[in-house]
Amino acid sequence: MPPFEQDTLMLPLTADTIRSSFINASRKEVSVAGLPDDLDTRDWDSLDYLGWHDPKFAGRAYAVLPAPDGAPAGVLLRQSNAAPQRRQICEWCRDPRLINEVVFFSARRVGESGRRGNTVGTLLCRNFQCSWVVRADSPAPYDGFDMDADRRRRIERLQQRVAGFADMLITGR
Repeated sequence: MPPFEQDTLMLPLTADTIRSSFINASRKEVSVAGLPDDLDTRDWDSLDYLGWHDPKFAGRAYAVLPAPDGAPAGVLLRQSNAAPQRRQICEWCRDPRLINEVVFFSARRVGESGRRGNTVGTLLCRNFQCSWVVRADSPAPYDGFDMDADRRRRIERLQQRVAGFADMLITGR
């Protein structure tokens, strides 16, 4: 089967673009953020967002999401120390076959609401593999099942959920 091609919302990012994109972090938090060192070799055509853990700060992670207006929206995330009591599903890729660990992340809201301490929480793949998960072939439920259409649908839904999360942080809705 040929590789699936589609227009992704994620454009290649540089360290400067990432640092200037943060919407819910202080200048200090942005200046000390550990960035991925493989930006030049990333396969941007198969990413719907960029997510990584900070190697310098345990429990801190980041994601750069395409916001609804198309601009990159950098988000500072905090990973919960508590493990879920039962198997959970990632809110972004929603893959029930997921063999990856899912953990709870919280993100401070943007603006005055965030300065007052308001946050939004969500369950995500621990290592931000959603783009890979939605592009992987799922088992065909019946003969003649259109795998390419299913893959496109899963990618679109992931992109909508990611943009919706960025929008929720920004607008408070």
